[in-house]
Amino acid sequence: MPRKMRVEYAGAIYHVMSRGDRREDIFLDDVDRQDFLKTLAEACQKTGFQVHAYCLMRNHFHLVVETPNANLVAGMAWLLSTYTIRLNHRHKLFGHVFSGRYKALLVDGSGGYLRTVCDYVHLNPIRARLLTPQDRLQAYPWSSLLWYAAAREYRPKWIRVDRLLGEHGIGEDSAAGRREFESRLEARRTEETDEEALQPLRRGWCLGSEEFRQQMLARMEDRMGEHHSGGLRQESAESKAQRIIGDELRRLGWKEADLRKRRKNDPDKLALAARLRRETTLPLKWIASRVGLGTSKSANSNLHRWMKTHGEKAANPASVV
Repeated sequence: MPRKMRVEYAGAIYHVMSRGDRREDIFLDDVDRQDFLKTLAEACQKTGFQVHAYCLMRNHFHLVVETPNANLVAGMAWLLSTYTIRLNHRHKLFGHVFSGRYKALLVDGSGGYLRTVCDYVHLNPIRARLLTPQDRLQAYPWSSLLWYAAAREYRPKWIRVDRLLGEHGIGEDSAAGRREFESRLEARRTEETDEEALQPLRRGWCLGSEEFRQQMLARMEDRMGEHHSGGLRQESAESKAQRIIGDELRRLGWKEADLRKRRKNDPDKLALAARLRRETTLPLKWIASRVGLGTSKSANSNLHRWMKTHGEKAANPASVV
């Protein structure tokens, strides 16, 4: 089944979500929830994870985690396997607890994206209707919001609050600052009903600016394989192609408009197309449209001749898509 790529680097931030196998419960009682948080604390001690937010639900959990040591995969493997062993031992069960791969959405650490994803996590009990309109958000006992209300000396070391407070415009981790944070989050309760606005958090692979997205695609470039999702492979290939085109335009001293002005069989345009064919997995139809080579059929014919003249392996015209 196509899957998202795991991108790891020092300082990366992720929104991690994992569901129970067959969507079954992963917490059978409050002792299990306490055991999970204990196991999470141990994982943080082992890996250096910094947790910005978490929320434990009945059959899944959310975690916003920063990895100073570029070790999300190792840390999550230990967390999930250790909790599974402990849960099965306590309840005399066996088999999988979690379903397949966990989701790990890359989050831009600037521009308010961390605030967006942490608020989403902290407001989960509202969307799940686990709190009444009269209940404070802090009435839900299994989210990190409780620790945002606690004084620094009572807070676990693996919980990091300063970045989220800062993104809410709260400069000091004080009693007044914590009250202001709660007030701002309470004001957002009614804003979490726009399902379309929540889709990037639920379905995407990256939450951030276009610059951040391109940086992440560049990290993926040489590691993309057939087992990764088609949409992600296409986006990565297109990102690489745009960089190649930019490099070639600068080398030639051309502007973007020159790709349209010059004739379809211009040797330099064909050389650019040949490079795109060599270095990306994009179809000829995309390359022909982007470089200005006309129809796929004419581009294939011109490129075939150019590659043959320049001693490169020519694509079979009948097989080019």
